[in-house]
Amino acid sequence: MWNFVRRITLVQWIFLALILGIAAGTYFPEASQHLKIFSTIFLRMIKSIVAPMIFGTLVVGIAGHGDDVRRIGRLAWRSFVYFEIATTIALFVGLAAAHIMKPGIGITLTGSVGQAQEFASKSSQVTLSGVLEHMIPESFFEAAANNEVLQVVFFAVIFAVALTHVKPGQAKDTILHFCEGLSQTMFKFTGIVMNYAPIGIGAAIGYVVGESGLGVLWNLGKLVLTLYGALIVFVLGVLVPIALIARIPLGRFIRAVKEPAVIAFTTASSEAALPLAMQNMEKFGVPQRIVSFVLPTGYSFNLDGSTLYLAVASIFVAQAAGVELSFATQMTMMLSLMITSKGVAAVARASLVILSGTLVQFGLPLEGIAIILGVDAFMDMARTTVNLIGNCLASAVMARWEGELEIPTEEATVPA
Repeated sequence: MWNFVRRITLVQWIFLALILGIAAGTYFPEASQHLKIFSTIFLRMIKSIVAPMIFGTLVVGIAGHGDDVRRIGRLAWRSFVYFEIATTIALFVGLAAAHIMKPGIGITLTGSVGQAQEFASKSSQVTLSGVLEHMIPESFFEAAANNEVLQVVFFAVIFAVALTHVKPGQAKDTILHFCEGLSQTMFKFTGIVMNYAPIGIGAAIGYVVGESGLGVLWNLGKLVLTLYGALIVFVLGVLVPIALIARIPLGRFIRAVKEPAVIAFTTASSEAALPLAMQNMEKFGVPQRIVSFVLPTGYSFNLDGSTLYLAVASIFVAQAAGVELSFATQMTMMLSLMITSKGVAAVARASLVILSGTLVQFGLPLEGIAIILGVDAFMDMARTTVNLIGNCLASAVMARWEGELEIPTEEATVPA
C-alpha cells in the first residue's frame, strides 16, 4: 500500500486534492470556510521564495556568463533582442486574450467587493515614473523583507554587472559559487514547498467553492481555456511564422522537440527536459556553442508561455477583484512583468512567485492566487511546454542568423 502511495506523482495528488476540495466546498460549505488557513500558509511560503530566488538566478545568469557574453557578444546581443521581441509579443497576446474572454468576470474574491474602490484607487496611482522611481531600493534587505520584486531585480542586475568587472580569482568565484548555491537551494526549497501544494490547493478550491458555489468553476475553466487558446494562437501566429521566416524545416523541428516537449508537459518543468532538448537540437543541426548559450539563457530571459500566462492571470485577478485598470496602468504592469519575469528560471509553478509580487506591486489582492492555484497545474503544463518549444526555436533561429545552422540529411536527423 505504501509503495502505491509513493508512486503517486505530485500532479496526481494535486488533481486528487482538487476533486476533494470541490466536494468539501459543495457538501460542507460552512466547514470549508475553515480551510482558508491552509491556503494562506501556502501563499506565505511561496512569498518567502521571491527575493532569494530572483537574486540568485539573476546574478548567476548575468555574471556567470559574463566572460562568454564578451567573447560571443554578437550572439548574445542577437539572442537578447530576439528574447525581448518574443516575450513582448507573448505579453500582449495574453493581454488581448484576457480582455476578449474576460475570465475573471463573475468571480468574487473574498474581501474584494467592499475593497474594490480601494484597489482601484491604488492602481490608479501607479504611473510609469512612479514605477521607475520605486525600482530603486534604499536598502536591499528592506526590499527583500517587503518582497519588492522590482527593487530586488534592480539590485541583482547592478550587482551582477559589477561582479563581471571583478578580476577572475577566488573572490569572484566565491560570490558566484554562493549565488549558484543559493539559486539551486531555492529551487529545492520550491520543490519542498510544492509538496505542500495539494493541501494548499485543495483548501483554496474548497474555500472558494464553499464561499461562491460551484458556479465559480465555470470561470476557472474559462481561465484555463483562455490560456490554452492564447498559447495556441501564439504558437501558430508567432512561432510558426518565425520558423518559416528563418527557413526552419517544421517537420524536422517538430520531431526534434517532440520528446522534450512531452517531458516538459508531463513534469511541468523545463529543467527536466533541458538535457534531451540540448541533445536533440544539436542533432537537428544547431552548433553546440549556440545551444549551450541560447537554451540556458532562454530559461531566464525567454519564457514565452510564462509571460503570456502572467498577463492573463494578472488581468484575471483585476477582473475578479472588480478593479478597472486604466490603459496606462496596464502598460506599466506589462513593463513590470517584462522585467520581473526574467528573474525566475523555468521550474514548476515558479510563475506564481512573480505573479504574487506583481499583484502586491499594483495593489491587487493575493486572494486571486488562491483561486488560480486550483487550476494552475493544468495551466503550468501548457505554459512550460511553450517555454521549451520557444527556446528550442530560438536556438535554431540564432544558428540560422549566425549562418551556422547545418541540418543533416534525413537519415541522420532525430528519429520520430
